[in-house]
Amino acid sequence: MRITVLGGSGFIGSHVADELSKKGHKVTIFDKKKSKWLRDDQKMLIGDIFNYKVLEKAIKGSQIVYNFAALANLDQAMKEPLTSARTNILGTVQALSLCIKYKVKKFIQASSIYVGTNQGGFYSCSKRAADDYVKEFCKSYKQNYTIIRYGSVYGQRSDKSNGLRKILDKAILQRKLIYLGNKQAVRKYINVLDAAKASAEILKNSYNKKSIILTGQKLVKVSDVLKFLSKTLKINSRAIFKNDKSNKHYVKEPSPYRVAKATEFKFNKTIDFKKSVNSLIKELKN
Repeated sequence: MRITVLGGSGFIGSHVADELSKKGHKVTIFDKKKSKWLRDDQKMLIGDIFNYKVLEKAIKGSQIVYNFAALANLDQAMKEPLTSARTNILGTVQALSLCIKYKVKKFIQASSIYVGTNQGGFYSCSKRAADDYVKEFCKSYKQNYTIIRYGSVYGQRSDKSNGLRKILDKAILQRKLIYLGNKQAVRKYINVLDAAKASAEILKNSYNKKSIILTGQKLVKVSDVLKFLSKTLKINSRAIFKNDKSNKHYVKEPSPYRVAKATEFKFNKTIDFKKSVNSLIKELKN
């Protein structure tokens, strides 16, 4: 199949693009920068998600579109709420509109386990809204979709914003064992190669109109990760847990997001509906 991977130069997107190519699909990568890992059998288009003409060229003729184009750094999103909303919400809508225009068979949205939680700050808000747009677009225009909610992905090609990569960088380069969260932190780490294989498998029709969670199979204590690094890298200093509550990361399990209950306002008196409509009609006629 002809598949376009938006944001395919990034960490997860590049691995998914590779997995799709291995399976014989014709893959086009669309991203702001040329992929460092571009294969000979992959096509590359460079452009921003808001560069309509280049994005249109990338999507036109595709049967499947994966969307990894997003501001995925939770901490950066907290500092740049406008950027997170523009990229993650409006960028997704831009891509969806073109997919409808060119009758793309399926739209696969890269999301996060944070969308169903109270943690994650502006990143969570923007990704949750983007997911809602995916569902509504596909419902209104009868297009298939799958939403993939990625957990704590780690592995080759990760950048410095990746959770495990941050720990490793400090351990290797600074000889320090530092974690911004607290000592009780637990994660279900999943290797990016496993995540990529699962992401390619999700092409199957059995995953249509579903949200799929992709996390590791085992709970891993971050404190145990630090102990392992201490032994492996022979670091004698104590592990430091900074308990930074401003970073909006969860501790053990993301707490479920619930819509807050609302109380209905009680009016003493309201404007008569029919009279107000008649007045509006007269105004419009004039």
